[in-house]
Amino acid sequence: MIKRITFAYCAIALSLSFCFTNCGKKNEILPAFALTVNEGFENPIGFYSNEPSFSWKLPQTTQFQSAYSIAAATSPELLPHNADLWQSGKVESDQSLFITYKGSKLTSRQKVYWQVRYWDSNDKPSKWSEIANLELGLLNTNDWKGKWVGLPTRNDSIIGVKKTIIHTPQHLRKSFKIPSNIVSARLYATCKGVFSAQINGQKISDAVMSPGWTPYDKRIESLTYDVTDLITSGENTLGFQVASGWHFGRMLWNKLIWGQSGSPKILCQLEITLKDGSKEIIVSDDSWVGTTYGPIRFAEIYDGEIYDANFEISDWSTNTFDAKNWKAVEISNIEDNIKIQPKRHYSVKEKTELSVKEIIKSADGSIIFDLKQNMVGVPKVRIPMIKGDTLKIRFSEMLAPDGSFYTDNYRSAHSTDYYVAAMDGTIEWMPKFTFHGFRYVELSGFDKSQVPQEDWVTGIVQYSDFESNGTFTSSHEKLNQLQSNIVWGLRGNFFDIPTDCPQRDERLGWTGDAQVFAPTSIFNADVHSFWKSWLQTLRESQFENGGIPFVAPDVLKNDAVSSGWGDAAVIIPWDIYMRTGDKSVLLENYQMMKDWVAHHHNEAEDYISNMNSFGDWLQPYQAKESKKRGDTSKNLIGTAFFAHASHLTSKAAAILNHPEDKEKYQNLYRTVADAFENGFFDENGSVKNEQGTQAAYLLALNFGLLSNEKEQKAKKHLIDEIKEANNHLRTGFLGTPLLPKVLDEMGEIDLMYEILFKETYPSWFYSINQGATTMWERWNSYSKEEGYNPESMNSLNHYAYGAVGEWMYERIAGIKPLKPGYKEIRIAPIPGGGLTSGEASYNSPYGKIISSWKIDNGIFELKATVPPNTTAKIHIPTQNYGQIIVDGKQVSANSNLSLLNENAKSIELKAQPGTYVFTTPY
Repeated sequence: MIKRITFAYCAIALSLSFCFTNCGKKNEILPAFALTVNEGFENPIGFYSNEPSFSWKLPQTTQFQSAYSIAAATSPELLPHNADLWQSGKVESDQSLFITYKGSKLTSRQKVYWQVRYWDSNDKPSKWSEIANLELGLLNTNDWKGKWVGLPTRNDSIIGVKKTIIHTPQHLRKSFKIPSNIVSARLYATCKGVFSAQINGQKISDAVMSPGWTPYDKRIESLTYDVTDLITSGENTLGFQVASGWHFGRMLWNKLIWGQSGSPKILCQLEITLKDGSKEIIVSDDSWVGTTYGPIRFAEIYDGEIYDANFEISDWSTNTFDAKNWKAVEISNIEDNIKIQPKRHYSVKEKTELSVKEIIKSADGSIIFDLKQNMVGVPKVRIPMIKGDTLKIRFSEMLAPDGSFYTDNYRSAHSTDYYVAAMDGTIEWMPKFTFHGFRYVELSGFDKSQVPQEDWVTGIVQYSDFESNGTFTSSHEKLNQLQSNIVWGLRGNFFDIPTDCPQRDERLGWTGDAQVFAPTSIFNADVHSFWKSWLQTLRESQFENGGIPFVAPDVLKNDAVSSGWGDAAVIIPWDIYMRTGDKSVLLENYQMMKDWVAHHHNEAEDYISNMNSFGDWLQPYQAKESKKRGDTSKNLIGTAFFAHASHLTSKAAAILNHPEDKEKYQNLYRTVADAFENGFFDENGSVKNEQGTQAAYLLALNFGLLSNEKEQKAKKHLIDEIKEANNHLRTGFLGTPLLPKVLDEMGEIDLMYEILFKETYPSWFYSINQGATTMWERWNSYSKEEGYNPESMNSLNHYAYGAVGEWMYERIAGIKPLKPGYKEIRIAPIPGGGLTSGEASYNSPYGKIISSWKIDNGIFELKATVPPNTTAKIHIPTQNYGQIIVDGKQVSANSNLSLLNENAKSIELKAQPGTYVFTTPY
């Protein structure tokens, strides 16, 4: 009883104290928060740019910003009033995103501390924000003082699958002494291959397959680690495990692009600041030693990993280990023509775990473990073994209808892991230098006297270390499964670069897949930095004639291009800009955009394209033999994208303040559009020469390539094409993402819902009915009755058809950017398809946007959140303005809402920042 009274008394006292303390502060403007640099990095180390931009968010208690001030300094003690790097002063602007640093020049290793304050719409200043910081990495190749070091594994002459040279993984180490206590330590590291590092027996990072995949003949990424807590005064040891990775591994069609000579090597620089102010630098050089007699005997991305526990090296990265039998390393100089630059997006990490849901016994004695979710990563096994036996681990995306294990669609990718046991008992292990795409794991070679248990296998899900950015759910179970499939397709294929598939002998950065899926991906995940990093790879891969390769990094090296694929160079920068408000993505890629449009021009005659094209790839029910390229004319497709690329480049020129270029490319767009219309459409708005397809009409309509009269006629022909298909889609990679946009613009919402909710082939729900847990490469990749499609090119984890997610979020849930970065938002859900509810949230650059609607007993309810420093156009599906109730009152009584428009389908309101609950009869 005494304790309760004391607690109550304390609570009252604290409340009174809070009141007395804050009564005088009730008029204070709360500070900005969520301070980030460039693509949303919070307090980064090893940062890649010495020209950062600054962003922040406003608290919900502030509606708008009218001005800001930024202070940046070399020490937090100098902030905010004595900033020695930059004082912006009061800047009259509502801009709170991507404010470019304009202070003293920044250099490698430099640390910057910064703060911001803002003024609200009444010109009242906020408190200064908390202090944020950034620390630059090694920006220049000449910052590196060491050498590339490793063992000459190429000399081992081990031949693997497809006669490729196999490089046995290495252990490398260096011991060193530190004379006194340390203040800080930074390890800068990179690799020709992939690495994992340790200091004094402890891992320095939980990232996998570092440093990542770039065009290695142009650029190699470096990483920075804060290892202060791992270094001690006295003896220390730095160690690396190294494998081939993408640099020396085999690529599609047995190509060895960057690994034609040499062997995997690491480059590192450990910089230690001591208490006396001096600095110790440990670099990779000829004093290092290494061995290939470690437990990882084989590691390839396509083919898996072999681990022999008999070769395990205990404590190999500790001071007590005796490395006298290790060999001296081979060294090579840093190349002047290859840039070594800090990684500009997040490394791949172990993001989550999946447990086994079912165990299946196979006729051949092996055991199959079903995770019930197609995923990408590695298995973690905890399994009983007998000394000398070999555990074999195989992977599959789907079983055959008879229950047998199926791997044919992995093609030449062996995709099998092996573990050789050194003792009797339970072993715990997971591969380190490979990854797999799978739902099912097959084990054989374990102790058969033991009964298989579900905890023998855990799926370790790996993808680039981004977080969820948006959510979507509805009242329809299969629509929710479609959303899940989209998200898992994203996770499975955003593995350092955007890949087409994660399981077979490919896993490449196909440009066409990327450009159709980018908007959907940006809603679902924080992939701003991911895309900008890959666009740098795309720029570096561009041909001298302006052409864009099929894949980036370009491992095909055939100088070939494709319309719709190469157009990723223009479309993705524009999509990122619209969804983030980041102008730098246009600035960085503007020359690439112009050069690609010029290549379009060179591949055209009288503005009609002759460019190669993969066409409307994998169109279902194609009528002609076109090598999977669909029935739509390649010249039509190429000309349409020529016009569209010109249009987007004109818009980019306007944003970047290049008026002459704006006019040039706008005129080119109109000229190509005229050629397109005259060359491919007759007076009735029909595609000439009986080549009319859904995709042909969709391209013409979505890209705005027809005169008004022909456009209206073409819309009718599109509807006829859809009706002829019994209201099914007949589109492949290029046409499918345009279908919902065009039907939406036409007002054919009910038709789009019908197509989306179709259960039969070809449709999104068809794959779900066959058990899909990710997006498929083909509309009919698999069926429960017949098993896999007989085509060898057949992935069950391919995100392209997930592009429909963009329409789900923007129209079913109703969240769409009207101005770049969601500065102005449309919240306009359109119920249909029998749905009774839909909901989405999105972490926009300005804050969280929410649109959540339901229909219950004839009442439509919409909950909407508009973040600070933005406005929204909210559409309520009613014809009667007077029947709209907001937060329990008439809409006209809310001063934050104003009427914009009334039409037969909805009432449009302008909304200031805030949260609203709308209700109206429906």
